[in-house]
Amino acid sequence: MSGRKWWSLSLGVAMLLANAPAHADAANAADAANADSPIVITGRRPTYLVTSSSSSTKTLTPLLDTPQSVTALSQEFIEDNSLRSISDVIRFTPGASPGQGEGHRDQVTLRGVNTTADFFVDGLRDDVQYFRPLYNVERIEILKGANALAFGRGGGGGVINRISKAAGPGSFAALAAGLDTFGAYAIEGDGNVAITDGVFARLGAFYEDGRNHRDSYQLERFGATPTLTLQPNAATRVTLAYEYLRDFRVVDRGIPSLDRRPIQGFRDAFFGVEGINESTFTAHVVRARLEHDFTGTLKGSAQFSWGDYDKAYRNVFPATAVTIDPRTGAGTLGVEAYFDPTQRRNVFGQANLEWTPRTRLVQHTFLLGVEAANQGTQNQRINGFFDSGMPTSLSGRRTAVSLSNPLSVPPITFRAGSGNRSVRTNADIVSVYVQDRAKLGDVELIVGGRYDRFVLSVDDLLTRQRFLRDDNLFSPRAGLVYKPIAAASLYASYARSFLPQSGEQFLSLDVSTAALRPERFDNYEIGGKWDALPSLNFTAALYQLQRTNTRAPSGQAGIIVLTGESRARGLELSAVGRLNAHWQVVSGYTYQDVQIVSTTAAAPAGRQVGQAPHHIVSVWSRYDFNKRFGAALGVQHQRDSFAAISNSTVLPRFTRLDGALYIALSDRLEAQVNIENLTNATYFPTAHTDDNITTGAPRSARFTLRAKF
Repeated sequence: MSGRKWWSLSLGVAMLLANAPAHADAANAADAANADSPIVITGRRPTYLVTSSSSSTKTLTPLLDTPQSVTALSQEFIEDNSLRSISDVIRFTPGASPGQGEGHRDQVTLRGVNTTADFFVDGLRDDVQYFRPLYNVERIEILKGANALAFGRGGGGGVINRISKAAGPGSFAALAAGLDTFGAYAIEGDGNVAITDGVFARLGAFYEDGRNHRDSYQLERFGATPTLTLQPNAATRVTLAYEYLRDFRVVDRGIPSLDRRPIQGFRDAFFGVEGINESTFTAHVVRARLEHDFTGTLKGSAQFSWGDYDKAYRNVFPATAVTIDPRTGAGTLGVEAYFDPTQRRNVFGQANLEWTPRTRLVQHTFLLGVEAANQGTQNQRINGFFDSGMPTSLSGRRTAVSLSNPLSVPPITFRAGSGNRSVRTNADIVSVYVQDRAKLGDVELIVGGRYDRFVLSVDDLLTRQRFLRDDNLFSPRAGLVYKPIAAASLYASYARSFLPQSGEQFLSLDVSTAALRPERFDNYEIGGKWDALPSLNFTAALYQLQRTNTRAPSGQAGIIVLTGESRARGLELSAVGRLNAHWQVVSGYTYQDVQIVSTTAAAPAGRQVGQAPHHIVSVWSRYDFNKRFGAALGVQHQRDSFAAISNSTVLPRFTRLDGALYIALSDRLEAQVNIENLTNATYFPTAHTDDNITTGAPRSARFTLRAKF
């Protein structure tokens, strides 16, 4: 860590420590500042259970009354597991599986829909491709199924919404430091101070130096988020925040396949080139939120975010499977390389009015909202060319190399040539949405719709061509909730979402796609939820998600038609919360069948969608033997799946066991050790293509100290 970063982190935390009374409790203060926090049981650790959210309906609603499958994972659960990434979180989410993201971004599959862009912070879009840290997260909510009414375009399989920490009443500080057996370490600080009546400040910051089992891997990232909350009176609240994030890492795209399976014996081998496979990312983000209660029945909110993002990555990666020469036994594979710089500036504004008129028979909660956004992007793809060695195809962009560790790759020249891209895009979005939650006795009906106008221009800087697309989209939603008893609900719902043919990152618009209607997602769902205890919830959901208007070949050269279709059907089960005073659990089960039902440009009918295993099981269970000592055990099981939609390479089934021990050294100091892969199993959790396969880490341990002041 550089001296400047140490000083920035240490000075900010020291200022907060100097103003924090020794007796303050961080968790209780945070809950007081946020009425939508997990419930707290006095004298015990907070429960893992989150009971209410405003993400799905944009009005504060008990999850028991929300006609949708929602997984909400609290800060306490994230800390107990020592989770470091969105991929880690997704492992405990029914209906979801993590993706490799080519080693430089978050990527997930939600109900069979692969996405790099359906991420949000406090309900505002956060669609830039990068790895999101968790240091400033109050909780993470994963909403499954189409979510256009609340979040707009995309989100066909679901969205991931991070609820950020905010300054509030009270003064406290917390520090955490961790070190693992690979040599990776991290430090986090979080502190809150009441400056005067109605004025509160908070600072969260972290530094991470990362290592893992992979040869040549390195990670260094730093982030800080100061926030200020102004509460001039009981009816008004203003929150201001700024986030700075910097990330440097080696781009690791895993290992290739051999005979339709991940190649064996190369778990730690780096199939890239040290010094070339690198990614840098810098973000500056400003956020503001205003909340005001006009009357006892009418309240409003408005929020704004501005973000400036600069990212660049280079990679050399396996582009083919390994082939073995039967005469010599020597292996070869094809490799490719490219350089991809991106600059983006996002501006989002959103305003909502919520009206709950006093009526005798039917209780209404009306929502009216508007959203406007501008997203400007400049992106290039500069391919690497192998002017020496053994170029095999793609006009010199692919070369054959011998299978070895380390990999020996001939010199690469990143220059102008075939397959390159240079585009400048501008997206303007205007949205209006309305919704009514009408409750009559034990029945609640939620109906609403959203209109989006999405205008995109793409300038191809290589061909000097401009392409325009203007989409006017309507996304309806309807849900019915019936509560046979106060602690249980049954629901049915329908929702629709769209994705413009330009893709989630706006880079694929051309003369053909500019004339095509958006892809459409229709989600049909029934389910039930039961609070078996005040702190323990069971949920079940059955769904069908249809994806239509997918591009397909027409049989006539150069003509594309929208006849492609895929379908996901599945069952999601979960149990989350506290079974008794000592025992907590987060568990989930997924059954899913995701397949192409009408031929698309990517695959014929009958193919299975990649990285959507038929069965996924996850369980995390913590037991506190007394106030000082606790232990946890986790199980993750995943059945065979295909690495990609080609259905050529299989990711074998696996079961992984994890464990943890917790010791309260004092009222203010806790120690924990998390052990991953207790049985040292060999497994391959995810992939990007048939020949970019992630290898699971061997048994390792992470040691963490947490202090509260």
